[in-house]
Amino acid sequence: MLSYTHAGATLVAELRNEGTGVGPGPFLLIHGIGMGRSVFTDLISHLDDAAPVVAVDLPGYGEAPPPVRVLTMERTADLLAAFLEHHIRVPVVAIGHSMGSQIVVELAARHPSLVSHVVLVGPTIDPEARSALRQIWRLARDLIDESPRVIAIGAREYMRAGPRLLTKFRAMMAHRPERAMPRVTAPTLVVRGEHDLVAPRRWCTRITELIPAAKLTEIPHHGHETMIRDAAPAVARILPFVAR
Repeated sequence: MLSYTHAGATLVAELRNEGTGVGPGPFLLIHGIGMGRSVFTDLISHLDDAAPVVAVDLPGYGEAPPPVRVLTMERTADLLAAFLEHHIRVPVVAIGHSMGSQIVVELAARHPSLVSHVVLVGPTIDPEARSALRQIWRLARDLIDESPRVIAIGAREYMRAGPRLLTKFRAMMAHRPERAMPRVTAPTLVVRGEHDLVAPRRWCTRITELIPAAKLTEIPHHGHETMIRDAAPAVARILPFVAR
């Protein structure tokens, strides 16, 4: 585990299988609002046999200390870019879940040489539901059918995210990912759980129209937390995509 500070903000990264070079490049895992890298335990267990994995706690999440000021999605992407240039030095397969998808979009649009492939899992924010009330309502409905394990993990991570979670939520809501998507040139896979209410099919289809080299795949019987509850079906779609 290592920490990296740039422009007054610190992230924490865990590197797995650093010596493995058989895959298309390291997998960079970016979590959603209120979460941290620990929610990717199941995903990492399926990926780290294929290539190195870099799982990140963004500033103010997980084990990363809070910044003086909550970062925008764009500033977070720039922090990740500085980290990748300093520590990784090869293009990554950038996987973002939920809010993490917004950051990955900005990373790929602003720093294209650092990203070989993009994977957006349960991408936010649907422009037709850009209000805090509608986003919270969708997430609450999605969680109703989730397993106790997923709910427990989420509750723990939300507690760790601290009292500034509302400010972080506002930063997420203020971002317009659809403005950056047309500038993403990397091959992109949009992964949606069949029952994901936070990332409806209409919005995910629109993303594939906005990003020039994007395609959509759906995971049956999964919702918004597909990468947390059971990552195997999503990994089965991701690995062939990045191997092309």
